[in-house]
Amino acid sequence: MKESLIAMGVVTAFSGSVLATDTSKLEQMIAAQESQLQALKIELNKLKQNQQKQKQQVIEITKGASEVKSDKLDKFVFKSYGSLTYSNDEIFSNVQDTTPSRRGRFDLERIVTEFGYKFNDQWDVEVEIEYEHGGAGAALEYDGFEEFGEFETEIEAGGEVVVEKAQFRYRHNENFGVKFGNIHVPVGLGTILHKPNQYLTVMRHRSEEAIIPTTWNEFGIGVFGSIGNFNYQAQMINSLNSEYFRTYGWVSTGHQKRFEHVNADDFAGVFRLEYGNFKDEGLALGASYYYGITSGNRHSEDRVIGDGELSIFSLQGAYVQGPWTLRGQYILGTLEDSDDIAKANKTTPGLRPGNFSQVGSEAESFFVEAGVNLQEFIDVPVTVFANIDYSNPLKEVESGSASQRFENTWTSVGFNYSPIPEIVIKAEAGRKQVAVYEIPDTYFYALGVGYQFSL
Repeated sequence: MKESLIAMGVVTAFSGSVLATDTSKLEQMIAAQESQLQALKIELNKLKQNQQKQKQQVIEITKGASEVKSDKLDKFVFKSYGSLTYSNDEIFSNVQDTTPSRRGRFDLERIVTEFGYKFNDQWDVEVEIEYEHGGAGAALEYDGFEEFGEFETEIEAGGEVVVEKAQFRYRHNENFGVKFGNIHVPVGLGTILHKPNQYLTVMRHRSEEAIIPTTWNEFGIGVFGSIGNFNYQAQMINSLNSEYFRTYGWVSTGHQKRFEHVNADDFAGVFRLEYGNFKDEGLALGASYYYGITSGNRHSEDRVIGDGELSIFSLQGAYVQGPWTLRGQYILGTLEDSDDIAKANKTTPGLRPGNFSQVGSEAESFFVEAGVNLQEFIDVPVTVFANIDYSNPLKEVESGSASQRFENTWTSVGFNYSPIPEIVIKAEAGRKQVAVYEIPDTYFYALGVGYQFSL
């Protein structure tokens, strides 16, 4: 019995020892697992922190790229304007005709796109392309290998595509800047105010188109700036080509845009000074002077002995305040050697010159338009207007008596309706008078719609 008890005690002690050993090992294993779990938690926290850092870096990189992209977009400028017209006129088939016939015409006058990019606060570039009459145009080339020299026309499509401006500009400050390339010539008001909402008539003013190029642009360099309320421009540009001066259009058709290359043997100088800003409200006054030689840019230089000196003076004024709009312009030009030019053009092979009996040694034109915005009184966005245009490309001639066949006066009334600021719908009706007594007055009306926007 005693031996059995001793045996049971030994067994019990052994079991307790084993149990104590197992518990110790279990505690060690649990401690080891807890240590491993803690290490895993630390690693997970590190991974989480790294992920957050990477995410933040991605956000910052994306934000930076977005800011760079936004900054570049802010430097890019896109503008566009255009007009579509319908006109119904009484016209004469030729200069001898005295019985008019009526003709209606639709015309996609122009679609103009302007691209610009501002490299920094001082440098920028602008390119303006005009699509006229919905077509691509025709090129007039001079073939000097013909016996007498001959012009050849290659027809590509109706209408015309013209680069109206391709200029680089550097502005040192508000007082002084330089621009060069294909730049606008600041002589007529039509070069300054050529968007549909910047003139009241359906089409641009006939008086200006009758004697000088419209939205006139040439290759050259110019300086510009502002001093107080005064703005100035001075330019040295290529001059016109007298080969295309005409009885009916004086020097307006001498613009070399019809040639593939622009002759630059003769140059012209332009100076303009204005008070105020014609594109803003308020009072604006401006004057321009142009002087150039035109014979040296002819392809057939030996046909004109003289230099063909051309001088153009223009004076403009505008008052736009509240509901009232008043604008006006006067242009006076002189041309030396006009008889010689007319004779040479009449006998140049290939030109098909039409009427070359005279080219004016002096020409003049003017217009006055006045309008009132009814929205100031009846809450309707309509401006009613009255307009008078006058042109005489043969004010004086070097010899003989000046024909009055091309001395024209247009008077009209109409309205502009702007449902939104970017769109204008126009209507106009009027009378055309020719200074020749035998030619009866004719009547016209026109409708048009124009747009303009900027991004």
